[in-house]
Parts: sequence; C-alpha cells; structure tokens
Amino acid sequence: MKVEDFDYELPEELIAQTPIKKRDTSRLMVLNRKKQTIESNKIFSDVIDYLEEGDCLVINNTKVIPARLYGKKETGANIEFLLLKQLEGDIWESIVRPGNKLKPGTKVYFGEPKILEAEILEVMPGGTRKVQFTYQGIFNEILDKIGLMPLPPYIHEELKERDRYQTIYAKYEGSAAAPTAGLHFTEELLKRIEEKGIKIAKVTLHVGIGTFRPVKEENVEEHEMHSEHFYIKKEDVDKINETKKNGKRVISVGTTSCRVLETISDENGLVHECEEDTSIYIYPGYKFKCIDGLITNFHLPKSTLLMLVSALAGREFILKAYNQAVKEKFRFFSFGDAMLIL
Repeated sequence: MKVEDFDYELPEELIAQTPIKKRDTSRLMVLNRKKQTIESNKIFSDVIDYLEEGDCLVINNTKVIPARLYGKKETGANIEFLLLKQLEGDIWESIVRPGNKLKPGTKVYFGEPKILEAEILEVMPGGTRKVQFTYQGIFNEILDKIGLMPLPPYIHEELKERDRYQTIYAKYEGSAAAPTAGLHFTEELLKRIEEKGIKIAKVTLHVGIGTFRPVKEENVEEHEMHSEHFYIKKEDVDKINETKKNGKRVISVGTTSCRVLETISDENGLVHECEEDTSIYIYPGYKFKCIDGLITNFHLPKSTLLMLVSALAGREFILKAYNQAVKEKFRFFSFGDAMLIL
C-alpha cells in the first residue's frame, strides 16, 4: 500500500486558522458505513441525534501545556524549545531550534528576569534533546507565565484565547497538541447527551507532536509510529465494558481515544484498567476490536490519521467524503469542521 494512495487536493484557504465563535456550531459531515451515505448539511450539535440511549462516548481529557518556550543562550543567541515529553522529574525531551548550536552542557535561560534555566544533557535519537530544567516555584505556573500554546505548523494566525485550543473537559496536563475532535463540545451539549442516557467515559492520552510528523516512507507499512503515554481508570473501563456487554455502541471522540481503546481491547472488545505507552499504527486492513464509531476532524493528506479513518470506513469512501468536503468548502484540520463515522 502506497502513501500516495492517501493523498487529496486541499486548497490552502480551507485550512482553518482560527476557532469558530461557538464550539458546537461547526459543520458536521456524517458517514454511514453500512449504507455508504454521506450527509453534509448538519452542524456539530446535531451529533446528539445519531447517539442512542446506552451508547458510550469516550473522550480524552488530556490538557495541552503551553509547551513552546523562547529563551537565550549565555551568548545572547535566541533559542526555541518545544517540550515533548516529561521523562522524569524536571527532565524533558524537547525539540530545540537551532539544534546544531545546542550541544550537551549548553545552558539556556527563559523569562525576564530569568525564571527558568535549561541545561542540555544529551542528544536523543532523531535529534531531540534531553533537557534538565532548574527553577524556583512550580513548573506549570512558570510555563503559564512564559510559555505559548504549541499550535500546529499549518496555523499561522495568533490564538487570541488560549483556552480555545483546549477541550472544555481538559484536566490532566501533559499534551503538546490538543485532541481536536473534542474541541467541538460545549458543557450544554455534553449535558444533553448525558440526559439522553448516553454514558461518557474518559481516557487520558498525552498527545505528542509526532501526531503532525509526515509519513516519509513510500510504503505505508514501513512507517514507524510515534509513542504516546496514556492511562484509563476502572470506573471508565466499567462504563465501556458494560456498553459492549449490552450490545450498544462505543463511539470514540478522536483518534487519540480510539488508539487507547484499540491498544487495550481484547478480541471481544472489552478493555482493562492500565497505564502504559502506545505506538499502535492503524491503517487499512486493521480489524477494529472495540470502537463502533468515531467523531473526528478532517486530517492532513498522506497522514497516519487519514489512514486510521480509512481503516474504519474504507479508503475510497473516505476520499470520496473528503473530496466532497473540499467541494462544499468545509474547514479542515485542528480548528476545522467535524466528521462522524458510524
């Protein structure tokens, strides 16, 4: 299978640069796999009409940290850090720019006055750096003061309200990118969903910047998937397993929740409480064990996320839907419109 098989033409003006004013008024495209139908005249709050009593929505309650930092070396040279993953204590894996200037032992200072110091410990595989931070106070409070939201590389406009790159249920800090399918939900919509008798279960997967990494191999099967840390609690496991045992549907909100559920599911679609890393790679030919449906955004051409939705709904059906979305001027990517696959 070739990566080129997952390409489509996307005019640049359809890449959403800013979030829509009211979260749940973004457009919604609904794909019915069995009937092979596409509905494109809905808004996101209509998603409730497709959910049934006894179904279970699974959301990812990770919280994006303001992980982009701008600092200076002792020489005065400007340096950019992007925090990827907390390895232990105050040691983080980071992308640094310009990388060739930051050898082990180099120190970088952030804030005016200097409230955060970083020392490069080692160069990691792939060119990222293992970095030791030193500071007075609480690290996350310092990040809130001096850090910026790590918006994806295709967003060029400034984000005026930081919380718009955060789901309304974001709770546990650790992500370098938002689980964007969840950005469409409002408190009111979630309340209406629960009142309809639909369970809401939670997972926590900290999204890495690898989610934007392009597939460089020519053959799909040769791509090496990035690893991300997750956990799921017993109360949420119980909701999911009860749904499966009752013959109802488990609908994943986003590809991140989907990857967690498919990582921990047995052959009967049942899941278990755990905390670990996943590097699951889902592309056409994969047999889904747990999820029965997916709420997702529109993904980049030739990306692993486009491959995942193609595995669920079929490559030709997905590309047909994407081409229709382009024709009807849907908004694409992180701040864009949504798709429901059932």
